[in-house]
Amino acid sequence: MPAKTGQQYIDRLKKANNNVYIHGERVQDVTEHPAFKNVIQSMAHLYDLQYEKSDKMLYTSPTTGDKVGMTFLQPTTIDELIKRREAIQEWALTSGGMMGRSPDYLNAEVMAMGMNNEIFAEADPMFAENARKYYEYARENDISLTHTLIHPQVNRAKAQHEQKDANVALHLKEKTKDGIYVDGIRLLATQGGITDEILVFPSTVKKAGELDDPYSLAFAIPNNTPGLKFISRESFDYGKSTWDHPLASRFEEGDAIVSFENVFVPWERVFVCGNSSICNRTFRETNAVVHMAHQVVAKNVVKTEFILGVALSIMDAIGIEGFQHVQDKGTEIMLTLETIKSHLFRAEHNAKLDKSGTMTPDFDALNAARNWYPRVYPRLIEIVRVLGASGLMGIPTEADFHHEEIGPIIHRGLQGKNLEGYERVQLFRLAWDLTMSAFGSRQTHYEYYFFGDPVRMGMAYFEGYKKEEFKQRVNDFLNQGSNKPFSTV
Repeated sequence: MPAKTGQQYIDRLKKANNNVYIHGERVQDVTEHPAFKNVIQSMAHLYDLQYEKSDKMLYTSPTTGDKVGMTFLQPTTIDELIKRREAIQEWALTSGGMMGRSPDYLNAEVMAMGMNNEIFAEADPMFAENARKYYEYARENDISLTHTLIHPQVNRAKAQHEQKDANVALHLKEKTKDGIYVDGIRLLATQGGITDEILVFPSTVKKAGELDDPYSLAFAIPNNTPGLKFISRESFDYGKSTWDHPLASRFEEGDAIVSFENVFVPWERVFVCGNSSICNRTFRETNAVVHMAHQVVAKNVVKTEFILGVALSIMDAIGIEGFQHVQDKGTEIMLTLETIKSHLFRAEHNAKLDKSGTMTPDFDALNAARNWYPRVYPRLIEIVRVLGASGLMGIPTEADFHHEEIGPIIHRGLQGKNLEGYERVQLFRLAWDLTMSAFGSRQTHYEYYFFGDPVRMGMAYFEGYKKEEFKQRVNDFLNQGSNKPFSTV
């Protein structure tokens, strides 16, 4: 079938009736529930946009001839890689980059996994074929996906098999001729209850040993599979208007704990079964991490542009753009933007074909960007807060402006250099929702841990960096014209 529309996305969710819990209750219909209905509408808009801008967002399927989502594309040239990125950014523009798990993130993952599937065949050729077929299935049916990578934070000082309750984490329970049974808990599925299916994969950062083989799993199943529960955290969409909460009221994706209670997974949906070695190498050897990082860096360009736009708008609204420290703060955001755009340019224009014939971006550029952005994002948010100053505290609601008595008072009293009170407060409410609200605070925390613990990621980056050339260069410099007075042998 061709790429789905927004209404088809909503209809699927209604029909699936995923097992979702929030605020102490089982959700009867996520499409109507206050915690989910607004972000579902935002997701629906993404799917409708595929048809509104079909020349940019759709392409012809190589197997069915149907028009399918561009974000599933297996690029074979640099031009196609850029074309896919432009579709990614078209979606990101709708939210200012505030939807970290828009469908394109995992669409890129299943493409890479499906095309570079040899690693799965090490255990059984069936698993490689499963990965290839799942990519085709997801693409042809425009499947929306959530995923879960990490075990519960019980005791981080111990491996899973060493935990006091070793069965709390998701683990292999039984193998049968038809499939496997799994049981336990996983964290942390963003958009858990509002997607079609869930991808279960190993951590991108934390490696496992052979004794953790029972926890080393990769598979994909529908979100309404019996025994599967999504236990969502408190919603940061408080039912406020888009004027009062311009971001949270539309783009609150939600995060969920995932419970697997003796869940059956048919063999055709299994990619890794009890093999820690394959799990440890999956993301890198399939190039999934490269294509996921490409989506993330493309999204972060749009996100940084949005933050810059908010900062510049604040400067203009209250007449502070002439101050030296204000311009310097604006320059910080601009330098961040241009740096990340440079990373993206290098990644795309140094791309090379991998073994599967997939045009794969330069991971060195993307790896630097994905390690760097979590460290700088909190500073970007701090800059917006500093620029907004007390104006981010004095932000009446839209209802206040419509009050007969106090409306005219605050409209006059909260005017800016170039904006009337109503418009200025609307801008500052956006800045507040970006930086200081529950939604904004979650965004900062989310970006910091996007790919995992930044310190652990930094250690892995340091270990993997090619350092010998630079040490040798210094050694050669020191030895130029050296005349040692004694032998070191």
